[in-house]
Amino acid sequence: MSVLTKRADFLAANRGLRVSRPGFVLLVNPNSTDSLRFGITVTKRIGNAVVRNRMKRRFRALLREMLPEAGLPGRDHVLIGREGGIERPFAQLREELAAALARAAEGKGDRPRKPQGKPGPRRK
Repeated sequence: MSVLTKRADFLAANRGLRVSRPGFVLLVNPNSTDSLRFGITVTKRIGNAVVRNRMKRRFRALLREMLPEAGLPGRDHVLIGREGGIERPFAQLREELAAALARAAEGKGDRPRKPQGKPGPRRK
């Protein structure tokens, strides 16, 4: 199990399967290697550095505990922190991640997001 560090890997994971939960969003995408990899993203919108680092520590512990048994081999797993994630009990996050990994294993993700970018020409 290795850690994602390159931006390109995170962008590739964003094109994969997306499973939303109240505390986080799980992205799962096949990778070019047969290894299990994970990454964590927590934006500044969540809080200051202390809050973001605490959330990342909790996610790291959660992933290291659950991915060896429940993770999908040959895939990248990325957790994106959401605002409610820092207050959620660790046991609840564990249950939500187990459910999200089960949905991802079945290939059942959330509806695709609308592409973000420049808006098209205005219509009258």
